[in-house]
Amino acid sequence: MRRKIVGDDGKTYVQKKPIYKRVWFWILAIVVIAIFSSAMSGGSDKSSSKSSNSTQSTKATDDESSSSEETVSSSSSEKPKVSAEFTSALTKATQYANMMNMSKAGIYDQLTSDAGEQFPADAAQYAVDNVKADWNKNALEKAKQYQSKMSMSAEAIRDQLTSEAGEKFTQDEANYAIQHLNDN
Repeated sequence: MRRKIVGDDGKTYVQKKPIYKRVWFWILAIVVIAIFSSAMSGGSDKSSSKSSNSTQSTKATDDESSSSEETVSSSSSEKPKVSAEFTSALTKATQYANMMNMSKAGIYDQLTSDAGEQFPADAAQYAVDNVKADWNKNALEKAKQYQSKMSMSAEAIRDQLTSEAGEKFTQDEANYAIQHLNDN
């Protein structure tokens, strides 16, 4: 799109488009604006969402304390109402306990982990306190998996079951699992 112009001196010159009329200039400008606007809005969204989350958790705590007072005054046969987040945490805890045979501490860590479910600590604690699970059975199932798939000794299995880097079962749960490991 260059135009050739013949000058007064007889030489041929090429006239180029001004920079603002070039396609690459506008593409670059749009990309820079998009990056800049996302950087500007990204920082303010995070801080506002954090403050709104803390406000919501404060409201949730206030609501829970008022609802617990109402529950005490109402009949004891009714289940106390809990937030959707607490219910979701309990559902996840039940899945981890029943499908993956996880320990109470392992479930709590998974529910609160940044790499896991990212529930708040109070929701995770509610979940592990209210999940219906046989922790001895879970420890036994994990022990059987270690024995059959990894051919581990009983002591190595006990260490793995109670390790902070492992399954995080209690010592009593691990003892139960080792005692019943070879039962049919």
